[in-house]
Amino acid sequence: MSGDSRKLHPSVLIIGAPGAGKGTQGKVLGTVPRFFHCACGDVFRSLDTRTELGQQFVEFSSKGELVPDEITIGLWKAQIDNWIETYHYKPDIDILILDGIPRNEHQAKILEDYLEVHQVIHLTCPDREELARRMRKRALKDNRYDDASDEVIAHRIDTYVEETRPLIDHYEGKVSEIDATKQPVEVLADVIAEIVKLDVYREMAKVVA
Repeated sequence: MSGDSRKLHPSVLIIGAPGAGKGTQGKVLGTVPRFFHCACGDVFRSLDTRTELGQQFVEFSSKGELVPDEITIGLWKAQIDNWIETYHYKPDIDILILDGIPRNEHQAKILEDYLEVHQVIHLTCPDREELARRMRKRALKDNRYDDASDEVIAHRIDTYVEETRPLIDHYEGKVSEIDATKQPVEVLADVIAEIVKLDVYREMAKVVA
């Protein structure tokens, strides 16, 4: 990363099992001034396959293989830089809301060169059956019938437990537990209540855009 540590992007991470509502909460927060939502899926959807990084991503994904962490973070950084250059994301006044990235502790360590994580919102839903119900409903709504199978759903939850759940310990001391089984608007209220307590939010709120 060019520049010094003062250029670290102020960030809040949303972590939770598939079906916990990360995307829902992130998208809503992203519509509020002073917040910028970035989901891992957004990065991949905006991918330019003509670039070297893009070609590397396609090489792995076309084989159904997991994309290496360094490539994932490289693509993320390229997209963030693009959003900054086009004034969509203004790191001096916007808090970055991340969901789906970092996916594991290795990615989190790489991202330490780019982010200052002020808060981790952990959307909790210990009931696997409820998570499965939500994932099945979403898959059918989006006409992704293969993703509605019990096998796919169980695999996605297991992958979260093995890879992403350890981030809760990685960010110990910065984690707020939010009950994701409530109605989405209630979950949103709880999330906002945690974020507005942050010193970084209060400081950035003083800046006149």
